[in-house]
This record gives sequence, C-alpha cells and structure tokens, in this order.
Amino acid sequence: MEKRRVVVTGIGAISPVGNSAEESWQSVLAGKSGIGPLTRLDKEQFPVKVAAEVKDFDIEAYIPRKDARKMDRFTHYALVASIMAMKDAELELEGELALRTGVWIGSGIGGMETHEQQFKTFLEKGYRRVSPFFVPMMIPDMASGQVSIHLGAKGINSCTVTACASGTNSIGDAFEVIRRGEADVMITGGAEAPITTMSVAGFCANTALSLNPDPATASRPFDAERDGFVIGEGAGILILEEYEHAVARGAKIYAEMIGYGSTGDAHHITAPAPGGEGGARAMAQAIADGGITPDQIDYINAHGTSTPYNDQFETMAAKTVFGEHAYKLAMSSTKSMTGHLLGAAGGLEAIFTVKALQEGILPPTMNYVNPDPDCDLDYVVNEARNADITYAMSNSLGFGGHNASIVFKKL
Repeated sequence: MEKRRVVVTGIGAISPVGNSAEESWQSVLAGKSGIGPLTRLDKEQFPVKVAAEVKDFDIEAYIPRKDARKMDRFTHYALVASIMAMKDAELELEGELALRTGVWIGSGIGGMETHEQQFKTFLEKGYRRVSPFFVPMMIPDMASGQVSIHLGAKGINSCTVTACASGTNSIGDAFEVIRRGEADVMITGGAEAPITTMSVAGFCANTALSLNPDPATASRPFDAERDGFVIGEGAGILILEEYEHAVARGAKIYAEMIGYGSTGDAHHITAPAPGGEGGARAMAQAIADGGITPDQIDYINAHGTSTPYNDQFETMAAKTVFGEHAYKLAMSSTKSMTGHLLGAAGGLEAIFTVKALQEGILPPTMNYVNPDPDCDLDYVVNEARNADITYAMSNSLGFGGHNASIVFKKL
C-alpha cells in the first residue's frame, strides 16, 4: 500500500523562551536564553542553582480554574500548546473530521508534581484526604486525554513514554498513523513539568545536571567545559495532516514530514551506547524511511544536552551516518537556550526544525567558547545563520537506550 504524505500545518508551544511557538522561535534566533535562577523550588536544598522555567503562564486565560485544578502542570502546558497549534492550523473539529483526528502526546514523567503533593497529603492526613483526581492528574497519558476531551478529537488517542525521546517518538508514531490511513490529522508532540523536588533530586543524585551557577553559561552543548544539562519545562505541539487533506482546505504548510527512525541501544539505563551506535541507526533509519540519502541532510537539530557523553557520542553518530558530509551539514543545539525539556524537548525542537526549513535560517548553539577536539562539527556557534536548506532532521535520545530521529522536507 502506498504511504500517504504528511505535512505540518500548525504549531504551538509553551517554553522557557516564550509562551507561543513564534515567540520561542524568535528568542532562539536571537540567542536569547530562558535559563535563570531556580525559583520553583528551594534551591538551598540542591547543588543545582539554575533551571529553564516557563514564565508568566496563566492557565486560567484558557480554561476555568475548576478544570485547571484537576490537571497537573504538564497537562496545562500540553493543552494550551495544543489549543494554539489548532488555532494556527485553522482547524475546528466537527463531524467526520473529529473522528479522523487523533492525539499522540508524549511525556517522560507525567504528573510528578501532583504525585509529590498528594503523597505529602497522605503522610500528613491519611488516604481520605488524597484527591480523587490524583491518578488521572499523575498518569503521563492524561495530556493526550485532556487535549482530546477539550478539542473534541475522537481518533486514536495515545502517549509514548520513552524518557527524553518521548516527544520525538510521539511525533513519529503520529506520523505513521496518518501514513497508514488511520487518521487525517494528528495533534502531537511532548509535554513536561519536571521542575519538582524529587525529579531535581534524582537528576542531582545521578550527576546529570550542570552545577554551573551562572544561568548565562550553564547549558553549553559541545563545549569542552560542559558539565551537564539544565532542566527545563513546557510543551511543543505540531499539527500533522495528510497532504491532500491540507491542500484541499487551503491550509498553510510549514514543511513535509518524510521519515522516522527509532532504535534501542540495549546497553545501559542512562549512558548512551559507545560511539552513539544506537543513535546512528535511528538517524540512518529516518533517512532511509524518507527515501533520501545521507548527503541530502542539510541541518540537524541535535539532542545536544550539554552532558559530556551525549554530545561526544552524538557527534560520533553523525560521523558514522554521514561520513565526510558530517563536516558539511550544520548541527545545532537549541537546548543551549531552552534547557532540556525532557519528554517535551522533541516537540519544541521539531517546531524549530520546521521553522528553520520554512524561513531558511538556522538557530545557533550558544555558549560554545572552548573547542572540544571530540566535538568538531559545524554547530552554528553563537549566532543564527541564513541557509537555504531542503532537508532537516531532529534527534532525541532517552534514558533506557531510546533513540528517535525524524526528517522534514521544505515544501
């Protein structure tokens, strides 16, 4: 059966660098960071002093307070980003279209904040005082569930949980749904609200976070002085649509999605496989799936977490896949400004990837000051660059050995 074509017709985001997709995009083009002092928690409890927090976000501007109180913060972000994306796509779900529209939104840890708050209530006051909404607020699939309910999407409704690859895997999984004919529209991406006591404590305990107290320089992907990622939060949502469906209604199209690759390292719970072997296979799969060759990729939005292993191994993976072309393509990490949104990262970074294609400009990797001989590719350092590109890739790699790559084409 011939695979159907899939395009991006809407985008929405709530991120540390802006409370819309366009504001977030303009911020990263300007090299503006969303990283600041850790304010959501008592930073005296942790060695980490900085975070990439969402700012000036008001859920009650979108839904009533009584509804908002029944949702965790990660669902708030997903719902608002989805509302924005659907408005951007100029889609309203009625009749047959509602039945042919699905939701697939990933989250790495779901309602961790709710879990912590309700466990404290249980310890202090007993089970009778635990919220009856505790479970549906906590479970990671509830972002998809609430988006479906609020927007009226009655097609496939799912959630991929693959740690930091959750957003990208969800987009890839949603893409496959449309390609095989089970939906015409998918609301997809990732959402996360992990700036909570236990998640920050956990990442501190496994030494994944940067201990640099300076917000301006803490996230420095590919730089020799990098020492860990900066935790972030938010949501990035795309509207994927079958090409003929989009053309028939005169939709604006950001880019075409053409390929998806997903692999497992089978190596270690947190460390990537030696040489980025699993990531390399995911990239190669996505390229082959798109029916193109490696030398046609012009730009990669890297996973680029600013951890010693990730950046080195992702660079090695690129060299494995692209050979000499690795030195000709551009690869940047917008996490240098957004921090790491964990399961939401792939959603936001997919938006940046399609905007780079649409506008012909590459977002930079900020804070690259000290060259690392192991990281010697073109990372678009410290300022955005105009570039007429045709094919672009976005990578996400997660704890558990999850690797996901997606490829977009300029239309």
